[in-house]
Amino acid sequence: MNKNKPQKIEDLLGDTLPGKSDNEKISYVAIVGLGQMGRGICQTIAAAGMDVLGVERNRQLAEESMEEIKANLDREIQRWAITKSERQSILTRIKITDEIDHVTECDLVIEAIDEDFKAKDLLFNKLDEICDPDTIIISNTSTLNLTKLAEKTGRADRIIGMHFLQPVPKVPLVELVRALKTSDDTFETVKQFAEQLGKSVVEVYEYPGFVTTRVIVPMLNEAMHVLMEGIASAEGIDSAMRLGYNQLMGPLELSDTIGLDEVHTWMETLFHELGDLKYRPCPILKKLVREGKLGKKTGEGFFKYNEVGQKI
Repeated sequence: MNKNKPQKIEDLLGDTLPGKSDNEKISYVAIVGLGQMGRGICQTIAAAGMDVLGVERNRQLAEESMEEIKANLDREIQRWAITKSERQSILTRIKITDEIDHVTECDLVIEAIDEDFKAKDLLFNKLDEICDPDTIIISNTSTLNLTKLAEKTGRADRIIGMHFLQPVPKVPLVELVRALKTSDDTFETVKQFAEQLGKSVVEVYEYPGFVTTRVIVPMLNEAMHVLMEGIASAEGIDSAMRLGYNQLMGPLELSDTIGLDEVHTWMETLFHELGDLKYRPCPILKKLVREGKLGKKTGEGFFKYNEVGQKI
């Protein structure tokens, strides 16, 4: 052996060097579905320093979603939450496309389309077909059966749920949902990814509604019944819950923030799966959804809102 041969520092320190964790392999993440939730996930990941590929059904929807992300970042600047340079940095990390085959370049794929089992099932089959066998596929479902989505793929051990809450950039929690065959390695990889995003992780096992959705839905539904029965005004109900129970947002404004169509879907799914009347959607919610008054995203729900989502 040549004693004069210079040694690399990696040879001396081995795996004690920083930057050797598996988590650092996650640098490029695909988000399929750029609705309100998908856009929030894109922004959160880009703000954490990772590159993001946002995928929509067509180019027009993809471009509209990008404009929405820009508008949301502009609102953050107005609130002094971020600087203009931070906005630019986030945007440079986000790419959009209507070509789903481009997700094969990414380290993780997150599905964030509507809560429709058939649509998610078709998407999972397509992703399973085109992605590398080692790629983890994540669903953001809040109520649907993750095991059923996973069982038709060839990677049931690499399927996991990652339930973000609205607004994604601000809520410091994510539920990691194990399907029946989710492996420990998959769970640990995605847990590290969530922590890299600055999220606290709650591990849950698959059951309709998981923790957050199942607990919050009855409260939202009951607040709607209280309003419908004329016991108090919408403002009065929200004030009572904010001040009486130290909530940051009352249940009716929270429903508007989530999206009344989304809340309605949660209730219908939980009512169908569990059969408990406490999950049956209140008639006033059904009426608002029929009228297209879906909350902050349409400017009107239980309350009216301006273009930056503030009550008016």
